[in-house]
Amino acid sequence: MSDHGQADLVTEAFEAQRERLRAVAFRMLGSHADAEDVVQEAWLRLSRQDAAAIHNLGGWLTTVVGRISLDVLRSRQRRPEASYGDRLPGIVVLDEEAEPEEEAVLADSVGLALLVVLQSLKPGERLAFVLHDLFAVPFDEIGRILGKSADAAKMLASRARGKVRATEREPVSGREQRQVVRAFRAAVRDGDFEELLRVLDPEVKLTVDTPGGEVVVLGATEIAGRARLFSGAAAREREVLVGGLPGFMSWRADGTPLSILYFTVTGDRITAITALTDATRLAAMNLSP
Repeated sequence: MSDHGQADLVTEAFEAQRERLRAVAFRMLGSHADAEDVVQEAWLRLSRQDAAAIHNLGGWLTTVVGRISLDVLRSRQRRPEASYGDRLPGIVVLDEEAEPEEEAVLADSVGLALLVVLQSLKPGERLAFVLHDLFAVPFDEIGRILGKSADAAKMLASRARGKVRATEREPVSGREQRQVVRAFRAAVRDGDFEELLRVLDPEVKLTVDTPGGEVVVLGATEIAGRARLFSGAAAREREVLVGGLPGFMSWRADGTPLSILYFTVTGDRITAITALTDATRLAAMNLSP
């Protein structure tokens, strides 16, 4: 077979794997842009290889995408601002008259909510969980990507699975979650410290995403004591869904966005809050009050 014919076969084989590779990278990174970059880098690496010597192209590409994604996750840990991109899952500004369950866009909310949970995992845990539980990659292959044994990879996946399940231990409906978030908003507005402590889990985590990186606050008492951060100079607020999670967005009187907050609700308490306050990034979302 000519070199040109061989190249065509390699291209065809890669294109057959592209969607799967993109799905792996997206669930690893939570960013469509980053996932596309990883898949493109995998293609470049493949183009420099003797494809005829690769006996399992799908496995080889999955390994490459896994390793590149792991490098990206580790880089994010060192430089939080590098993870901005389009990492935030889809934002839906809710119709004030309609119940969100009527929004067709919520069909993928479970998968999007999982992305939010995955962001809390350590890089090795996330890779092991995504590759094994979502894409059925054997632990020995995962171990090779991580530079660990298959048993160590299995342990990482188990640890990640436990963290994911912990967020689902008391499933509640979207309506119930929004009621908890509304109670939080009312308590902030009224300055009701006791009510804030009631709706916040004692070990709640607040992550404020800023241009300089992430600021993390732990504990209900600490967060309730900083409740003024959630009110600020907002002239108007609207309920939103961020990756299927309930939240609200605030605008200033001049119509410029002030912040987006979204919440993880377990049972009748808030276990995690993420606040986005970067003016440049908010403006780029083109969301109007």
